[in-house]
Amino acid sequence: MTVRAKFRVDSVQRTKHGVIETHTIKLRAVASDSPENAEFWYWTPSGEIVLQCINPDVAAELDLGEEFYVDFTRAST
Repeated sequence: MTVRAKFRVDSVQRTKHGVIETHTIKLRAVASDSPENAEFWYWTPSGEIVLQCINPDVAAELDLGEEFYVDFTRAST
């Protein structure tokens, strides 16, 4: 079974550590500002995901204010 949620990029922070730049991306569950978001908000009224990456190509895909579907699928152990 897969559980789908919808999150919005709430902040993007870039930090330099010598020659390496890290990107910290925070996403929050969407609020009820559209009919689709109201439906997601009903099932997931709050939540936060924090990602850290060093790949600038990945960070460039996660623009501030953009919304993303997040699918949770059980991993085999």
